[in-house]
Amino acid sequence: MWKACLTGLTVLLLSAGLTMAAPATGEQTYDLLFRDGTLDSVDRDAALVYRREVTNVLKPDAEFRDTGDIALSFQKEDTSMAHLEFRREDKHRALGIFPASVGNPMIMFFYETVVRDMAEAAGGSPFYIRNRVKDSLIQLADIETGEAVFDGKTVETKIIRLYPFAQDPNKDRMQGFGDLVLTVTMSDAVPGWYLSLVAETDSQDGPTVYRSALDFEGLETSK
Repeated sequence: MWKACLTGLTVLLLSAGLTMAAPATGEQTYDLLFRDGTLDSVDRDAALVYRREVTNVLKPDAEFRDTGDIALSFQKEDTSMAHLEFRREDKHRALGIFPASVGNPMIMFFYETVVRDMAEAAGGSPFYIRNRVKDSLIQLADIETGEAVFDGKTVETKIIRLYPFAQDPNKDRMQGFGDLVLTVTMSDAVPGWYLSLVAETDSQDGPTVYRSALDFEGLETSK
């Protein structure tokens, strides 16, 4: 059994702490998002726990289905492999096993769930959607530096925002998903690198059609 030790870890972005965004090449964007070695310093007897909250106007039943905790732990028989598990109350479901040496697989889980959710809710080919999202990961992007309160301390952050469908000729046919924004907030002070990963339709013409937020909650250690 795992014993939770989530000791009031809080995430509060301080907008006043944001500085001017600096442009990054596609390679720099990708290297930040898929940073190597982000799990190297995490205790192999611990688990990283993230909270996923989902809003989906086009597919309301998905909100309950997909809202819950995502735990990243290490296999006892092979600590070089990271195991992702979905938890809601007393129900647990395995999500996959990934090499821990290449970094935190939460970024892969994040964008793959966005692809699936969009295909389910708005229709369209998941292959087309995935290609547009993957392409945005290697495009020129602005990197904002800022601050956040984490575990009672102010820490430095980096924020990247991606707009996969901003220039897509099919944008107006995507039932609101054409305005999708992917926002990833990262910090060296956070175990596993990712403070939050948020996908949200950002339209000024109506309500939010879709929002998927993954927020780091804290560490769990075994008894």
